[in-house]
Amino acid sequence: MIIETRSGGVVTLLMNDPEKRNAFSIPMRLALLDKFRELESDPDVRVIVFSGAGGVFCVGGDVTSMGHKPIGEALDRMRIVHDLVRLLAQSSKPKIAAVEGWAVGGGLALALLCDTIVAAETARFKAGYGGIGMAPDVGILHTLPARVGRGRARQIFLYDEAFNAGQALDWGIVDSIVPEGGTLEEAQRLAAILANKAPLPIALTRSVLSSGLDDVLMREREIQALMFSSEDHAEGRAAFFEKRAAKFTGN
Repeated sequence: MIIETRSGGVVTLLMNDPEKRNAFSIPMRLALLDKFRELESDPDVRVIVFSGAGGVFCVGGDVTSMGHKPIGEALDRMRIVHDLVRLLAQSSKPKIAAVEGWAVGGGLALALLCDTIVAAETARFKAGYGGIGMAPDVGILHTLPARVGRGRARQIFLYDEAFNAGQALDWGIVDSIVPEGGTLEEAQRLAAILANKAPLPIALTRSVLSSGLDDVLMREREIQALMFSSEDHAEGRAAFFEKRAAKFTGN
């Protein structure tokens, strides 16, 4: 599910579940968590490049595994997610996302946990949470406002409209745009630069910039656990599978 390649101090990780468009499923979460834990403890690793197979970065949560969950089960799901979020955000290793195709919901949130985001000209982005009756998660309530400000983040979350790479660059969501198919090469070029920088200042800078994340994750965990048992989530999920507009009631 995760393909790893190495070149010097740079490790490239490829999410490889093209049949599900690299969905942020529970197996994918666990695979990422195990891999990032392994890399964090490896002193030879200086920078991590993160991408997706099949011309897609990640389309977010696996809707087939969602649906009504008891509060305890929902909290367990969020614990796995938050272990991964904390590891990505507070790790000493800088990370670069190479985004081709779609980055939606949890996929967008994964990219935002990286220090640098390189997007293809054809890349597309969407918050995606509201359409299935869920609240934003995977730390995105912290990472998106940090890049674009609260005002812009509010519009992205509430209106939930897709946006392209040019808009993402203008808003500060991505750091550079390259031709389709060229993101990995550019990300690896940047990673080689970072791999030659002093690692301790990078680690300390990343630590300071992640300040405040734990407070957001605490609220996110509570809210998302409630959303899993809501009627609106059941309706949003049904509408997704039936390919129709959802009729939300606020329950």
